[in-house]
Amino acid sequence: MIISQAKRKENIAEYLLYMWQVEDIIRAYNLDIEKIKTAIIDHYDVDEKTRKEIIDWWEGLIMMMQHEGKQQSGHLQINKNVLIRLNDLHAELLKSPKHPEYGAEFYKTLPFIVELRAKTPESQQVDELETCFNALYGTLLLKLQGKEMSKDTQVAIAQISHFIGTLAAYYKKNEESPIFADDIQ
Repeated sequence: MIISQAKRKENIAEYLLYMWQVEDIIRAYNLDIEKIKTAIIDHYDVDEKTRKEIIDWWEGLIMMMQHEGKQQSGHLQINKNVLIRLNDLHAELLKSPKHPEYGAEFYKTLPFIVELRAKTPESQQVDELETCFNALYGTLLLKLQGKEMSKDTQVAIAQISHFIGTLAAYYKKNEESPIFADDIQ
């Protein structure tokens, strides 16, 4: 909860990847709050009030996963909503003549997205941004497992990461002061 709040304010892309990791952690502990308390929550050095808030946050996520049928796989609607907002901003940025650098960054990334989609049949079912986030999350998992990536994959991930970082920066800027407010008639 503490980490997610900080990430959400600072970098929406890191927040989304973190929340995907939290979903997987919950699954790894079989949606059992007692196991999560022992493995994770008990290690926080916080006061009782904050500890209760953290437990409530994890329990809330567990209940959402159960309610939405995400016990085995998939992402919570709250996380899908973040991706929807990012996609909306992405579409606006691509249309806007005021932000050509964003479009240029996207089109530098597009060949890597296309290549990923060709290699991974399930990526055909998701949009370009989710393909990027899946690649970044997969990279995180590989690093956690101590596995190596090919040079070509490293180049692709570096470009995808840069592009998603650019989008995240625009998202933060837009949250602080809407960048398309003057475009509204």
